Amino acid sequence: MNPELTLPDPLRLTIEVAATGAFALSGVLEGARKRLDAVGVCVVGVLAAFGGGTLRDLLLDQRPFFWVRHVEMLWGVLLLCVAVMTVMRRRHFAPTERAMLWPDALGLGLFTATGVQVALQAGMPALVAVLLGVVTGVFGGVLRDIVCNEIPAVLRDHRPYAVCAFVGGWVYIALVHSGAHAGFAMLATLLATSGSRMLALRLGWRLPAWRA
Repeated sequence: MNPELTLPDPLRLTIEVAATGAFALSGVLEGARKRLDAVGVCVVGVLAAFGGGTLRDLLLDQRPFFWVRHVEMLWGVLLLCVAVMTVMRRRHFAPTERAMLWPDALGLGLFTATGVQVALQAGMPALVAVLLGVVTGVFGGVLRDIVCNEIPAVLRDHRPYAVCAFVGGWVYIALVHSGAHAGFAMLATLLATSGSRMLALRLGWRLPAWRA
């Protein structure tokens, strides 16, 4: 196996934990914004946190799933959901769509990076690895929005979303093939993906919409 594609297990686990936490937070905020009950908010948080990585593992035929191998992540997400709901109720925090977008952007970058890295390590071609990175970064948000009775943001939000993950995935491919270590490539992918998404939100960048 190419050593540049191998990431130390503690570092990879740390990145996946951060990505999972970021998407879980976005799910809790969206569930609270839709005024779901406590169980509903936890369900949305779990789906957002684990949806993308689970689909990636399914497509790569990797068993057990990443959250089964590290069951402490599942406990952590459930505790995070309960803790965030408790703080929001005590502080009378009103969840808004804007508040949900920032952890979502961070999770998008982190999961895109891990998705590309895992796919390359499994021997996938570059294009397939990039697409699996996009799937890992996007699908949790798709499940979150569907459960909350919304058209997924990746389809209705004309600000770049999946495009950011696609570009970030190619940043990873380019750096690894130029000899950079996987850890540095993942950091650059995170900056490229999350950074471009945050800039799109901040500056109002929009993709062309279908016009009748």
